[in-house]
Amino acid sequence: MGVVADVLFTLLQVYSYAIIIYILLSWFPNARESSFGQLLAKIVEPYLEPFRRFIPPLGMIDISPIVALLALRFAGYGLNSIFTMIG
Repeated sequence: MGVVADVLFTLLQVYSYAIIIYILLSWFPNARESSFGQLLAKIVEPYLEPFRRFIPPLGMIDISPIVALLALRFAGYGLNSIFTMIG
């Protein structure tokens, strides 16, 4: 079970990094229109979209990615607890 847990935690970590990079791309003009930005959008936007529906932006600041990252982190903690009980 350790290998499965390691793979899942690695995937969660990589996905978290993808979200952070996608957020940082918004700071650079036309970065999200690049092929890399569009690839990240296809990967990250389906996860961020439900959070954006429920959390309105605070002025010019969109805090939904922060909440999405926290939810991903809590999911990792939950998986860790499950794998700890199993193995």
